[in-house]
Amino acid sequence: MPTKVSEYMTAKVITVKTDLGVREAFFTMRDEGVRHLPVVDESNKLVGIVSDRELRRPNWVDEDRDITHIYDLNNDLDVSDIMVRNVFCLHTYDSLSKAVKLLLEQRVGAVPVLDKTEALVGMLSAIDLLKALDDKLDAERKR
Repeated sequence: MPTKVSEYMTAKVITVKTDLGVREAFFTMRDEGVRHLPVVDESNKLVGIVSDRELRRPNWVDEDRDITHIYDLNNDLDVSDIMVRNVFCLHTYDSLSKAVKLLLEQRVGAVPVLDKTEALVGMLSAIDLLKALDDKLDAERKR
């Protein structure tokens, strides 16, 4: 039976609201030791994700060669101004194989994990997948 995402996901999820300032989001990431923050609305529904990459340099900064955008890491902008809205997600019942393919194909470092009701219950990162690989290699060595 294939290993499920729920076995390796990080269940402690640090989320932020859309109106949090980007500087505060940066310090939340730093203080919590995470590189990805799922963004939720007032009803705790997933509406986006912010990574340390978006905080350093949002995509819209480089969208046009002829337009100069100034970007400072301050609270003049909210998380909703820089978050990725098209969020790739996995479900607790998905296989690790599907998870690996998703992270590779989409070139992302982590994805939110939803349960059957679409509630956010975890995050699965490339580090979590390396842990799964390490466990599999250890099991093979013990045979």
